[in-house]
Amino acid sequence: MTERYGHFIDGGWRDPANGEYFTSTNPATLEDLYQAARGDSADVDAAVTAAQRAFEAPSWRGLTATKRGKLLHRLGDLIAENAEELARFESLDNGKLLREMRGQLLTLPDYLYYYGGLADKVQGSQIPTNNLAVLNYTQREPLGVVGAITPWNSPLTLTASKLAPALAAGNTVVIKPSEYTSRTILRFAELASEAGFPDGVVNVVTGLGAEAGAALVDHPRIAKISFTGSTATGAAIAARTASRFIGSTLELGGKSPNIVFEDANVENAAMGVIAGIYAAAGQTCIAGSRVFAQRAVYEELLERVAERANSIKIGDPLAAETELGPLAFQDQLEKVNYYVDLGVDEGATLFAGGKRPEVELPGYFYSPTVLTDVNNDMRVVREEIFGPVAAIMPFDTEEEVLQLANDTDYGLAAGVWTKSLARAHRMASSLDAGTVWINMYRAMSPMSPRQGFKNSGVGIEHGFESMHEYTRLKSVWINTDESPLGDPFVMRG
Repeated sequence: MTERYGHFIDGGWRDPANGEYFTSTNPATLEDLYQAARGDSADVDAAVTAAQRAFEAPSWRGLTATKRGKLLHRLGDLIAENAEELARFESLDNGKLLREMRGQLLTLPDYLYYYGGLADKVQGSQIPTNNLAVLNYTQREPLGVVGAITPWNSPLTLTASKLAPALAAGNTVVIKPSEYTSRTILRFAELASEAGFPDGVVNVVTGLGAEAGAALVDHPRIAKISFTGSTATGAAIAARTASRFIGSTLELGGKSPNIVFEDANVENAAMGVIAGIYAAAGQTCIAGSRVFAQRAVYEELLERVAERANSIKIGDPLAAETELGPLAFQDQLEKVNYYVDLGVDEGATLFAGGKRPEVELPGYFYSPTVLTDVNNDMRVVREEIFGPVAAIMPFDTEEEVLQLANDTDYGLAAGVWTKSLARAHRMASSLDAGTVWINMYRAMSPMSPRQGFKNSGVGIEHGFESMHEYTRLKSVWINTDESPLGDPFVMRG
C-alpha cells in the first residue's frame, strides 16, 4: 500500500481537515511514490494558529538568540546524519541526480550552521541626538509567523535558505512545499522537532498552490511571505501581500546570459555552458539559457557544447553513471516541447537534441538541446523555459553583447568567460543581474547574498543581509533628564 503523510503541525502529524490526499509520482518511472495531505484553508489556519501560539510562548520567545542558534546547529547535525535518506527522497520526488542531491545534502548543514552563528549577531545601534539627555537606539525584532512557499527543483536547499534566517531571527514558520516534492520537507520538519525546536515553531501544510498556498498568502496572521517560483505567481503574491501591508521576499525566474569572449579558455567555457543549462535538466532559475559567444570562438564553442550535449548519459537518476535525469512532471515536459517547437517555427535551427531520448524508463525525459540561428527578439530566447534548452548566438563587440545580455525582463544571474581582468570587472559592473560569475557558473554559498533584479524578484536570500528580511526595525527614545518637561507643543529631538 502507498505510504500516506499528513500535515506536520504543532510538533506532530495531523490528518487533512477535508480528508483528501494527492499522489506523488516518480518522474523517471511514473510509479506512485506516496500520498500527501491535500491541505486547504482549515489546515493552514490550524498551522498558523499553532505558529502564532509558539511565537508568543516563553518556550520560544523566551529563548536567547544564542540558544536559538544552538538549535539550528543541532538541526544541521541531524540533516548530516540523515543525508542519504533525504537525498534519495529528493531524487525520487523530482528526478534530480542522486549524486547531485548527495552533494547538496553535504553542504545543506552549512546553511543551518551559518545562520545558527548569526542568531546572536543581529544588533541595533545607538543614534546621536541633539540633546545629550536623550538616548536613542534601534533594535531588530522578529516579525511573527513567516509563510514559506517553496519549489520542487531544490526543495531542501531553498527551504533551508528561508527557514534558517527566519528561525535565527526568532520567527516561527509555516511551510507550503511544492505538491511535487512534499516528503523531504515533511521529514525536514520532523527533524526540526527532534532537534528540540518547540512545538509549533516549524509547521508544514502540503497541498496545491491554488488551495493551500493561496490560503497561506491570505491568512491574516501571516507577517511575511517568502516565495520561490515563477514570476507570474510572484507578481500575484506581491499584490496580495502589499494590499495587507506585509512584506514578501520573492525569488523568481531568470533568462540568464552566459557570455564567452574570444580570449577565454574555450574548453572551460564550454563546460561552464554545459553546467549552466544541462545540470538539473535546466530546471533552475539561474540556468544560463542564453549563450553569447564572440564570433572568433563561436564555432568552436558551439561544437564543443553540442558534442558534449549529445554524449550526456541520460537515464535513471539513482544510477551513478547518469548525468541527466527526467523533467519533474508532465506539464514541464510539455512546456519544453512547446518552446522548442516554437523556436523552430520562429526560425531557429535545431543543432542538437529536441526530442525524447532513447531511454528504457517511461518517464519525462528530454534530450539536451541546442538552438542556433536565434536572436534576442524570439520568444524562445526571451521567455523562461526551465528545461535543458540552450540558445547560442554570436556577437562581435563587448558593447554589443552587453546590450544584448541586458535586453531582458529578468536579472537573476550572468556568466562571463574571459582572461582579461579589466573586462571581467567592467562586465561585472555593467551586467544587470544580481549574481555575476566570472570564469565559473552555478556556484552559491549561504554566506553570499542573492538578489534578483527586474522581474527576477524582490528581497535578498543568503548572507547576513537576509537576516534583515526577517526582522523589523524599532527606534527607542529615552529621556534621561528627570527635570520638568518644557513646552508640550514643540517637537523634541
